[in-house]
Amino acid sequence: MMKKQYEVTREIFNKCSGNQMRDVFFEEAEVDSNELQQYAMQYAKGKDVMCERFDGTPGVVIFELNVDGLKQKITFCEA
Repeated sequence: MMKKQYEVTREIFNKCSGNQMRDVFFEEAEVDSNELQQYAMQYAKGKDVMCERFDGTPGVVIFELNVDGLKQKITFCEA
């Protein structure tokens, strides 16, 4: 198990049609690269949860979560 340092960005998209703003949170985390989905899923508190993983450029992993209809995007960038 090898942990890496990541800069984590969490975006929560607003469901209101008149408000296209989103909440954005930043943090640093030391996570094993095999446990990134588990880390992202800590934000998936709901009954109807979908999670998709996308591998971006080298060192970037993106998870798109849909939690009870609320879309979130968690991006891990190796620091």
